[in-house]
Order: sequence, then structure tokens, then C-alpha cells
Amino acid sequence: MEIRAARTADVRGIRRLVDEYSLGGRLLSKETVTLYETVQEFVVAIEGEDVVGCGALHVLWEDLAEVRTVAVQNRLKGTGIGRAILAAIVERAGELGVKRLFCLTFETDFFASHGFVEIQGAPVEPEVYAQLLRSYDEGIAEFLDLESVKPNTLGNTRMLRNL
Repeated sequence: MEIRAARTADVRGIRRLVDEYSLGGRLLSKETVTLYETVQEFVVAIEGEDVVGCGALHVLWEDLAEVRTVAVQNRLKGTGIGRAILAAIVERAGELGVKRLFCLTFETDFFASHGFVEIQGAPVEPEVYAQLLRSYDEGIAEFLDLESVKPNTLGNTRMLRNL
């Protein structure tokens, strides 16, 4: 098993994972063009030639980023792939100077076991909040708990981890 930065050729495998999870309402579906546009944010788990897991790091602000689109093939759940993907994301966040990681998830036990805690409200100063309001990104709108995305699109939990 190899964990590495995603490449454009991996987008088809990421697409399959996103489709598998979005059908069950566990992830938001994403357009394929969006996956290509954000491929540099992804890390993937590779088994042979196949993408069997993925996750992304999306920077929101100087000290804050979101963990997005963490998914592992169902047959490989519980094998440590998700843990390895999250570790790679945390490492990359540290390299970028990010101090806090945010996620929206149903997998609260998994993220809690990696230091994430449930939050209410947006943990940013009013000036940062005002700047983030200018973003077109739906994930940022959910982070800010904006009415435009209420009720919570998937009904998942907002969590934060300090690095």
C-alpha cells in the first residue's frame, strides 16, 4: 500500500470513491471538474494500480484548513488506510503552517480518536469570518454555519483539531 500525493490520473479512482460514499449520503458529490481542479489537495492510497482511499486538505485561512473527502473502499475499512491518509493530511497541514484542522463528518469516533473535538459556531475572529464570507466554496459556508447551507447538507458533525 502506498500513500502519496494524488495525480491527475488518480481522479477516476477518487471519482469512484466519492460516488460510492455520496450515494449513501456519507459525502457530498463533487463534479469531476472540481476533482481535477483540486487534485493537488488530495492524497491517495494506492493498491497495485487502484485508488483504494483518498482524502484532501483544503486551506481556509492562514492557520486553518479543512480535511475533506476522506474515503476508503468498503472492503478495506478497518485496515488503517484511513488513519494513514489522515496522518499524511496532518503532516501536510503542518508543513503549510496550518495550526487547526476542521472537518464535517459522520465518522466522529474515527476523528475523535485522532484529536478532533465537536464544535459549535465558527472558531475564527470576526475579521476572518468577514473575509471567509466572500468565498464561493460550499465547504467554507458549512464551516461558517451559514443559513444558506442550512439545514446541514448531510446532517454531519463539525469537528476541530489543534495541531
